[in-house]
Amino acid sequence: MSTLHDAAVRGFASDNYSGIHPEVLQAITEANDGHQIAYGEDQYTERLQEVFRGHFGDGVQAFPVFNGTGANVTGLQSMLPRWGAVIAASTAHINVDEAGAPEKVGGFKLLTVPTDDGKLTPELVDREAWGWGDEHRAQPLVVSITQSTELGTLYTADEIRALADHAHGHGMKLHLDGARISNAAAALDLPLRAFTRDVGVDVLSFGGTKNGAMLGEAVVVLNPEASDGLIFGRKFNMQLASKMRFVSAQLIALLEGDLWLRNARHSNAMAQRLRSEVEAGLADGSVRGVEFTQPTQSNGVFAVLPEGVADELRKSFRFYDWDASRREVRWMCSFDTQESDVDAFVAELGRLTTA
Repeated sequence: MSTLHDAAVRGFASDNYSGIHPEVLQAITEANDGHQIAYGEDQYTERLQEVFRGHFGDGVQAFPVFNGTGANVTGLQSMLPRWGAVIAASTAHINVDEAGAPEKVGGFKLLTVPTDDGKLTPELVDREAWGWGDEHRAQPLVVSITQSTELGTLYTADEIRALADHAHGHGMKLHLDGARISNAAAALDLPLRAFTRDVGVDVLSFGGTKNGAMLGEAVVVLNPEASDGLIFGRKFNMQLASKMRFVSAQLIALLEGDLWLRNARHSNAMAQRLRSEVEAGLADGSVRGVEFTQPTQSNGVFAVLPEGVADELRKSFRFYDWDASRREVRWMCSFDTQESDVDAFVAELGRLTTA
């Protein structure tokens, strides 16, 4: 088959748009020859357990799955009885972008809280942390946070510890959606366990797809007492890969060395460059009318554009509206975003806003 797309084209819509990092692609090739036992009894999945223990400590267990929605639904389901509910930010991926799968497939209620920056606090959690013992109310038993958040913001380790202590004090558990956890670690300059297991996170979804993998995430159980039945839930949620070695090989390639961190640092740096170049343009008048709506802390930039600019800019570079009612857009950078991509994007933004 010949290449069907222009491989030189890169946009700012999503870090899911990027291809596979060459080192990950090579890992898939190296895992390919011969036979390995199916459904996770292969040597690569066994090795992956060692790799995750190296990052998060002894006693953790990783369950590779196909995608982030599957990781979130399966992980949260394992933390809850059928009458359980999950407290989350209203902007959370589990609430906005998973087509109702947590409630329809997972079978648990979402209790959402509005937040301006995508982050929960103990005070915000308390808006929905009530009604235990009331048979008329789904029981709030898990708090779910995202790191980095859907708005590109970050929780500090202390902020996560405060949430974990608050949740545990109410008999609840803490789940972390880590679709972009590598970007968070790179931005915070912390080991992965320093803002997860060490501060009280019980279960996390570990993302690979947005950071150079072809597909594949993992549900990582940091506290075995907080999760039950994952071995069964992964299967009945259709997240058990028969040829699991190819999912595990990708995550090994990312995590065994520092590829996960190199990729995340690069995508974060490109987002910082994008913001800095736009800010410089606003200062010297080569860009006009752009307002940033969130701090740029990981690999996403959020901004409001002048009327009509977004659609014109999208003729050259793909990106998404975030809140079309106020002309807010999201620009995402990837492990393969180049400085030249950023410079060309800012130049076109400047042309359109000064025309």
